[in-house]
Amino acid sequence: MKRAFVQVRKEKLHLLADKAIHWPARSTVIIADLHLGKAMHFRRAGIPVPQAVEQLNLQRLHHLIEHTRPQEVLLLGDLFHSAYNSSWSAFVAVRRQHAAVRFTLVSGNHDVLEAKHYVRAGLEVLPCLDRGPFHFTHEPVIHAGHYNLAGHIHPGIRFVGMGKQTIQLPCFFFGEHGAVLPAFGAFTGLHRMQRKERDRVFVMADGRVWRV
Repeated sequence: MKRAFVQVRKEKLHLLADKAIHWPARSTVIIADLHLGKAMHFRRAGIPVPQAVEQLNLQRLHHLIEHTRPQEVLLLGDLFHSAYNSSWSAFVAVRRQHAAVRFTLVSGNHDVLEAKHYVRAGLEVLPCLDRGPFHFTHEPVIHAGHYNLAGHIHPGIRFVGMGKQTIQLPCFFFGEHGAVLPAFGAFTGLHRMQRKERDRVFVMADGRVWRV
């Protein structure tokens, strides 16, 4: 798993090509916006989204945990896309494969399941979390004393080639007051970010993380 490194408030973060952050000092993997259950939600509405999308997301989550061996997985909101469906049981099965790992969910606007489902999955659910120099939320905020790490936006950067062809890639976006993680889920879309001179931007391509 190819990665890049970034220093934030004296903490070293590993940016992984699988759209996650590994914080080795706290043995924590940080991901945002899985949107599990979204494919099933669309299929129920008659939109033919392949079920393999859900399996891919869960496989990637499993392999990420196997590779990094964290003590905790910190989920920055929108773990599950909408109302309960069978995809939640598949997530619970993966969760039980890693029963020794703590799972913490900073709730997002899509996290609307009944509390009993989070309890069943062994998830601690919080509105926000302060740890070390970081203030973890789902939606980006400016915090007076901490550097914000958030999701929600599904950040991307657009590139224009010499022949005026364009491509938009998911990115980690580190600004002055906070960073936005790329959406971990494979069926989420992108929001084009407007970068300033001092922003640090890292894209995922060809299985690697590149600073651009």
